[in-house]
Amino acid sequence: MELVEKRLERLARESKSGLNPEQDREKAVLDKAMACLEDDRCLRELSLTDSERATVRSLDLVTFLPVLSVYNVSEDALGAHTGNGTVAVSCQIESEVASIEDEDERLEFLEALGLQSPGLDRVNAAAYDALGLMSYYTVGEDECRAWTIRKGASAPEAGGVIHSDIERGFIRAEVMQYDDFIAAGTEAEARNRGHLATRGRDYIVEDGDIMHFLHKG
Repeated sequence: MELVEKRLERLARESKSGLNPEQDREKAVLDKAMACLEDDRCLRELSLTDSERATVRSLDLVTFLPVLSVYNVSEDALGAHTGNGTVAVSCQIESEVASIEDEDERLEFLEALGLQSPGLDRVNAAAYDALGLMSYYTVGEDECRAWTIRKGASAPEAGGVIHSDIERGFIRAEVMQYDDFIAAGTEAEARNRGHLATRGRDYIVEDGDIMHFLHKG
């Protein structure tokens, strides 16, 4: 609240000589933020557009940050406290999982407990979700890579994470789903099965997409 107050005071002084459009937008967002804080609410509860958030990003207002609650629970309670920004792990079970060297045995142990992945993987996934992030993949003969993007990113924006030239000169992307690729075994077989689709600039990338980009220059 102190940060917002100081910035609003400065804008008030600057307004005597007239505010530019960007300052007007910033003041409007800060007025909303102050009202929210005075109501004892966190700023993450405000409904703001990306451009509105950008106007106050430099202030690093901490309650804009999402919250993820991680509970250390007993084995019997592993099914509780999940979803909506919460995830449950059992440190005792995680210790037992970490002591199993053979990967197949680890998976069997987790499956016996009704778990699909270790606690750390579930915490990481929940953190990504809380931050509004996801991953897509690029696959080559000698390398496979995961790229982190924001949910709702378009195909050109996703390509821009690799290199700005891809976003700037984007023509189209070839896309296939991870599960289809694993089932097919190879990219060529996935293509033969019709799992490779051509997508344009308006395509919204989905979590786990495998993408190849065609671009100019």
